[in-house]
Order: sequence, then C-alpha cells, then structure tokens
Amino acid sequence: MIPPPDAPAFLAVNGWGGATVLPLAGDASFRRYFRVVDGARSAVLMDAPPPHEDPRPFLAVARWLTERGFGAPAIHAADEERGLVLIEDFGDDRMREAIDADPQVAMSLYANAVDVLVALRAHPAGDWRPYDRAELQREAALLVEWYCPALGLTVDADGYVAAWDAVLAHATYDRAVTVLRDYHVENLMLVGASRSLGLLDFQDALAGHAAYDLVSLLQDARRDVDPELETAMLARYRDVTGEGEAFLRAYHVLGAQRNAKIIGIFTRLWKRDGKARYPSLCPRVWTYLERDLAQPELAPVAAWFDANIPPHLRGDPLALSER
Repeated sequence: MIPPPDAPAFLAVNGWGGATVLPLAGDASFRRYFRVVDGARSAVLMDAPPPHEDPRPFLAVARWLTERGFGAPAIHAADEERGLVLIEDFGDDRMREAIDADPQVAMSLYANAVDVLVALRAHPAGDWRPYDRAELQREAALLVEWYCPALGLTVDADGYVAAWDAVLAHATYDRAVTVLRDYHVENLMLVGASRSLGLLDFQDALAGHAAYDLVSLLQDARRDVDPELETAMLARYRDVTGEGEAFLRAYHVLGAQRNAKIIGIFTRLWKRDGKARYPSLCPRVWTYLERDLAQPELAPVAAWFDANIPPHLRGDPLALSER
C-alpha cells in the first residue's frame, strides 16, 4: 500500500500539495485507496492503474448517480490516463461495522438500503451495457471454470449451460434499471450526522433486472444475513413497489446465478491471484445458493448440481482440495 509514484504531482496540481497520504484499503481488483489528509480536510485517492483498471466507468456512474440525488462520492479531480481519482471522503462509518457493533440497528439500516433501491428503480437505466442472458451465462460459468477444476471435478459443462438456459427466462425484464452489482454492507457508508447512505464500488454498473442488487444486499457473501431479515426486506421492497410472484422468482434465479458466480470468482482469486482469504467465504455462499436452489423455478439447475457436485464437495475449495 505504497502510493503510486504519480500521486504527489497529481495531488499538487489539484490543490492538495504536501498533504499526508495514508493507506486506506485494497479490494479484490487492482484498485487501491488512500486517505489524503491536509489539516482539517480530507479526501480519498483511488489508484486504478492502467492497463489493469480504467477509472472512466467509475467516473461515469458516479456522475450519473449524483445527478439523480444518490449518495455517490463527489469527484474532486481525475487523471484518467494515470488512473488517479480524488473523491469525497465518506469517513469510516461503514454499514457492516455499525451492524456488527449494534445488531439492533440492522433492521433500520437494511430498510434504508432497500429504500435506496426502490428510489433507484424509479429512474431509467443509464447508458450501460445490458445485463442480458449472455452475460448471466458467462458469469455463472465461472463456477465450472474455476471451482470444479480446483477440486478435480469432471462435470457436464454443456448440461450446466442448458440448465441455466431453462431458468433464466424468469430473470428477463421489460424495463431495465441501473444495477450497481456490488450493493452490500461493505460498500455502504453512513455519512454525516444524518447517516445517509454513501455508495461505493459501483463502476461495473449494468442495465438489468431490479432484483439483482436486492440479492447483493440480502445474500451477502461477506456476512451472514439472517433468513428472517431477508424475508422482511423482500416484503418491504415488494410492498412498496407492488412486485408480485414473478419478481420473487427472478430474485431466486438471480440469487442462484450470483452465488454461483461468486464461488467461481472467489476460487479464481485464490488460484490465479494468490488471494487465499477468499475461499473461506465460499461456505456461506454455498448456503445461499442451496437456499435458492430449493425454489421450484430452479429445479433444472438444482438437478445439475445434484448430479455433478455432491454435497460434501460444496464448501471452501482450498480446504477441500487439501483433503
């Protein structure tokens, strides 16, 4: 977490010369974040180094969100060629830690997060790529491409595609909304005295089904979400929006798809990128996936899993591979 060599010049030309640059966070990508402190003011420096990263999607989505009143960080300065962006500092009060410190606030904070998604769906999607069937299939395939080989499993890859093809009709939509794609408590900040929600990690936004971000929030790969809370928040969303059973079916199909994708991604982060902490999150994701697979609309996909990945091989791929 050493600041990039171009950071001092970038900060100086944008009015932050001489500021202290402190490590803040890294994530599953090549992006890194630093807090920039200059007396009483602070900002966050995002390092999105090319060619691995491109800050332009982040900038485009941030501006789209702020223009519509959503809590994306303000952009103070950007050097797109060097991958440096200086953004508003939302502080350290993250929804994840707030709930861990006081579980009694979980219901109200999740309700606020659901209400943001209700507001988001009121706007036509931005000019993003479609989150269509081809993209959903590509993502779901990550489980077969990474998890199964890690465990030495030979599986029916064509049957996997066919099983998903049989259920993805439930996830079609008449009107696309902006899907932020990583809408969960580690990307939601509580900002200011009002503790309004600040949004992070939205650079991969697509135009897709409104249920997807609800899945991201309520089937969170990084923390356990109580089934009763999930049920209550689903009911809140549907009560406000008037969504019926078709939406619920889409929710479970997209939940299964997202969880299959995440298991593949977390395995890839270990096998390809050497990030060994991610496989330990997979058992939680398997729990969510199996909960979704129990729904009638997922029967073809559930049958594929029953035939190809036995229950004792559904878990932490690193630990299972060492047995």
